Amino acid sequence: MQVPLTILAYRRVVPRPDPLFPEQIDARRFDEQLQALTRWFCVLPLSDAVRRLRERTLPARAACITFDNGYADNAAVALPILQRYAAPATFFVASGFLDGGCMWKDAVIDVVRNAPGDRLNLTASGFATYDLGCPVRRRAVIDMLVDSLSRLPHVDRLERIRTMARSFTPAMLTSDEVLALHRAGMEIGAQTVSHPVLTTISNADARAEIANGRARLQEIIQAPVRMFAYPSGKPGQDFEPRHVHMLRSQGFDAAVTSARGAARHDTDPMLLPRLAPPDRANGCFLLRVGGNLLMRPH
Repeated sequence: MQVPLTILAYRRVVPRPDPLFPEQIDARRFDEQLQALTRWFCVLPLSDAVRRLRERTLPARAACITFDNGYADNAAVALPILQRYAAPATFFVASGFLDGGCMWKDAVIDVVRNAPGDRLNLTASGFATYDLGCPVRRRAVIDMLVDSLSRLPHVDRLERIRTMARSFTPAMLTSDEVLALHRAGMEIGAQTVSHPVLTTISNADARAEIANGRARLQEIIQAPVRMFAYPSGKPGQDFEPRHVHMLRSQGFDAAVTSARGAARHDTDPMLLPRLAPPDRANGCFLLRVGGNLLMRPH
């Protein structure tokens, strides 16, 4: 009998609800989800779950918790809640953003969120002047800018953002916070240095991103880093079999994707699917996590 494994994929847990991003999981909602998850599911460290999946010793209703990118609120907000419920988690960190960094989408959000007044002039950045008269309009401008910029080559995108954002609010973990997560018993995984979509860069650059991101994290925690999260993570679109081979050749044990579904004993450990948690009520959370156990990766 195949016992499936659900791996939850979080990014941020903000201290309180964000009017610009009401779908963002905040501390209260995360607490409710963990309370339900630890009551009805067996929450395991990802490394243990991968091993037991292979050995066919996985317990019923097995689940893992993961976080992507390395946001500072992972340590400040999520960690105390995880500790309250004695729930292990794995934090996949893009090492190049540690110690004061900011991912490009967050820089865009910062520009629009903190723009004074009801108008934002971005003509110098190749855009237009936008009405920011209410949170709905600010969010619409953010979504439009992110969509437009995501279509540009990486170098061009960063240049446009530099003309928009003279400064930004650091949003990512510090090296000390990564170490604190490790010392608290959480697992640290790699997610490259600069979080590129691997299919958009050369093989040599992809190998360097994977190896150097891992090396920096191992230097910080003074322990092996054996798991990986593909940036963005859609199989066949954001990464390809050649990148899976790179991970195997560098000795990683497992890697997670953004494909949906539950893993089973015959799932390639380098292609583990994950479930993005629902952002609403508790009952919906349990239904979605439970239903995920029936899904094959896709």
